[in-house]
Amino acid sequence: MTSIPTRQVHLDFHTSEHIHGVGAKFDEGQWQKALKIAHVNSVTVFAKCHHSWSYYPTKIGRKHPHLKTDLMGRQIKACHAIGVRAPIYYAVGWSANDAEDHPEWCCRDKAGKIDGFSVTPDAKPGDPKPAFSWKHLCPSGKYKELMLAQTREICEMYPVDGFFYDICMILTCRCKRCLSGMKSQGLDSASDSDVRKYNLKKWVSFMSDCNAIIHERHPEATIFYNGLATPDIPAEIHGLQTHFELEDLPTTWGGYDKFPPRAKYFSRTGKQLLAMSGKFHTAWGEFGGFKHPDAIRFEAASMIAYGARCSFGDQLHPSGEMSLATYRNIGAGYDYVRRIEEFGLDGRPCNNLGVWSAASPTTQSATGPVPGAHEQGIASMLMEAHREWDVVMPDDQDLSRFQTIILAGEPSLSSASAKRLTDYVSAGGSLLVIGSAALNATKSKFLVDVGGKYVGPARFEVDYTRIGKPLADDLPDSPFLNYNAAIRVKPTDGKVMAWIREPYFDRTHAHYCSHQNTPYVEKDAACAAGLQKGRVIYLAHALGKLYAESAARVHRQMFVNALDRLHTSPAISVKGLPSAGRISLIHQPQHKRFCIHILYSPPLQRSRCQVLEDFPPLFNLQVELRVKQAIRQVALPLENAELKLVRGKAGVTSFTVPKVIGHQVVTANY
Repeated sequence: MTSIPTRQVHLDFHTSEHIHGVGAKFDEGQWQKALKIAHVNSVTVFAKCHHSWSYYPTKIGRKHPHLKTDLMGRQIKACHAIGVRAPIYYAVGWSANDAEDHPEWCCRDKAGKIDGFSVTPDAKPGDPKPAFSWKHLCPSGKYKELMLAQTREICEMYPVDGFFYDICMILTCRCKRCLSGMKSQGLDSASDSDVRKYNLKKWVSFMSDCNAIIHERHPEATIFYNGLATPDIPAEIHGLQTHFELEDLPTTWGGYDKFPPRAKYFSRTGKQLLAMSGKFHTAWGEFGGFKHPDAIRFEAASMIAYGARCSFGDQLHPSGEMSLATYRNIGAGYDYVRRIEEFGLDGRPCNNLGVWSAASPTTQSATGPVPGAHEQGIASMLMEAHREWDVVMPDDQDLSRFQTIILAGEPSLSSASAKRLTDYVSAGGSLLVIGSAALNATKSKFLVDVGGKYVGPARFEVDYTRIGKPLADDLPDSPFLNYNAAIRVKPTDGKVMAWIREPYFDRTHAHYCSHQNTPYVEKDAACAAGLQKGRVIYLAHALGKLYAESAARVHRQMFVNALDRLHTSPAISVKGLPSAGRISLIHQPQHKRFCIHILYSPPLQRSRCQVLEDFPPLFNLQVELRVKQAIRQVALPLENAELKLVRGKAGVTSFTVPKVIGHQVVTANY
């Protein structure tokens, strides 16, 4: 399969039928000038948009009524003339005019109503339309036939580098075709589980058919279905992707902590990763919105730091004329990427701290767990504490490379997985178990011995933690609030490291105290907030979820204090890096080196957006690297400078990074 280009632009072009002169100002020279300014080596061009319009002379689909030229064809030709790749965009799930003209093609909910985002069925023509307002279409029946026929037409008419199918979501559709299909397969349309199973099969069928059509004529073409790159999607779906594109608009969609854990998860697949952000201040569909070039440069560096290629979204003006200001901004980032990409791409994970994933595409059922707040909160705490980690999957064959494994919060163990983890601890590994993570599926008992017995769910909505000496570092010596109470665990042979204090009562109209939560009873409950039994530490509160939702530093500190009792030999550690700094360690065995990326720009919450604006310099960061290989040289490749290294006991290599402004890369060669 063709290697994915490293500096891409995803060029939106969703153009209303009420706009004239579409593509009239497209000029090959101006197009090529923009791509050269931005150092772009791939740009996604449009075959079909969310309005249902196509931008080439199609005989299958709907050509835009005011299209003045074969816009897509000329774009592809202009790209290829300067060695730039041009994958083709095709809208699947949102196609407005198809939905209006063929309501029978739309997805339906349990009540038989059309499913979608911000759908307002009673709206009058002059009423304001909400942003991101589209009806969902079902890839089956006549609509599927149309999409397959148009895919075949495109493949016959043009040299195809790749396809990007957009808005691919596995919904619990109950349209007439899906209901009939479920009935024929003996599935119960009243069961969400059965409906999801059927819809999974429907998407596998659509994807397989598309792939076969494309690869018949263009065997090296890349194919990606956007919306189907999440950890809860089964392996048969992931297997139909040639690579993964991780769509994250950090300014408005989940912030700057969303991408790194996703990159760690998908790097395990062996497929190439493409990270996608936007040149916009907010999100897709924003004409005239700009990030500062410094922010684009930092985001691009972060993508490379986690082993991903780069893509920034833009939106072409209906005239077809490129905004050179946009491409100067993107170029500021991509000029830097050209210097650093060799130090990030195609690296391998090499950390000895693991986070057990609640979702496995190889073992999960159709309605299996979707990682959410628990794992994201754990990831955020680890990043802020600069504890590098890798994802651990239930089917991982070798757990011995991990000194410590964290179970994040929700029940995620089978009996077989629990036995493997028990054997792992017996062989010298350590476990940090959070909340309900080690409970069985019915939440009735622990599958791993944590030194305590599960006795039931929480009695109250909130509770408090009274910390013990083993976990007391940098924590208050007064009980602190937990915004969601812990499950009740009675100590057996585990050492109690923290106790639960319960409130007098829950807050109701009949019983309440002050503005928010009720104070604690001045006596410890019979249940523990923290236990340790050998190399297993158990923390009863769902600290990941608590941190994802409330971000209280006391919860992060308790988590870090417990982790540091177990994880005593991290692969990398750094002193002097603020909590908003990020560190990434990757191994490039083909170059016999480790690459360490250090990033620092605190995201600023301004109104509804997170903004990167300040890049305070950092000085004299002290780094320790613990790897099996004997490090012979540590260098700053961008500055052509070698750093002094000190070899300590147990294979520790220490060195000082003199200065970081935004981003710095360090190579440790062996």
